Amino acid sequence: MLSSLTRLASAALRHSFSTSTQNNAKVAVLRASGGIGQPLSLLLKNSPLVSRLTLYDIAHTPGVAADLSHIETKATVKGYLGPEQLPDCLKSCDVAVIPAGVPRKPGMSRDDLFNTNATIVATLAAACAQHCPEAMICVIANPVNSTIPITAEVFKKHGAYNPNKIFGVTTLDIVRANTFVAELKGLDPARVNVPVIGGHAGKTIIPLISQCTPKVDFPQDQLTTLVGRIQEAGTEVVKAKAGAGSATLSMNYSINYFQMPVHCQQNACRKSMNAYRTDSFAELFKHNQVS
Repeated sequence: MLSSLTRLASAALRHSFSTSTQNNAKVAVLRASGGIGQPLSLLLKNSPLVSRLTLYDIAHTPGVAADLSHIETKATVKGYLGPEQLPDCLKSCDVAVIPAGVPRKPGMSRDDLFNTNATIVATLAAACAQHCPEAMICVIANPVNSTIPITAEVFKKHGAYNPNKIFGVTTLDIVRANTFVAELKGLDPARVNVPVIGGHAGKTIIPLISQCTPKVDFPQDQLTTLVGRIQEAGTEVVKAKAGAGSATLSMNYSINYFQMPVHCQQNACRKSMNAYRTDSFAELFKHNQVS
């Protein structure tokens, strides 16, 4: 099952970049002035695949864009401010990334973010469906388990739904699993690969430790603790930041990791990635792609 989902996600994202002019992807970051949006925009400005970077938010984007524009990489950068400028930000985009929404605070679950973030994501998804319906949509805003179905329904409403182009970026769960396993076994984290399936909240995060590469074994009590830590790692960061935010730096690393299959494509290699998608398992079985 995991391999099927990752193959589908990886192929779709590679196709999005490869069918645009090579090394000339146009990327929009929606809510680019926030704790995830700014460092994400920096990573994208440094990508050799990006030729145009458009930044949208309700405040500060002209300043963020001006700052990034001084970096000596080829991507042009322009900031767009307020809802009236959103259509221009999205025009002819190949990829739209949505890190919009409020972060978690101590005592909050991802579900507590729903009322606020669902509305923000629905509004931005509607704009994408209208102004860049063929773009890849990468949703970071929590709760991803809910914001992805919302995005899908908005696209259906506008007659623009394509399940191969809407992704919830859940790669952080894999990055955390790799790191925590490596710490316990004294391994190089860069050489550990723990498959993670399911969603992006608590017990819906399912790390497949038995499928880890290289193979690892843990006593049952240690395994239970490890799985629990992976599932609640976001809360660990929220508590450590003591109200000052949630996981932003590791999330941005993970988003960059999510894009690595695209970079690999330029060098004729392959790398799988994980994403939370709206495909039904029935459809996967129908096409004999579940293993």
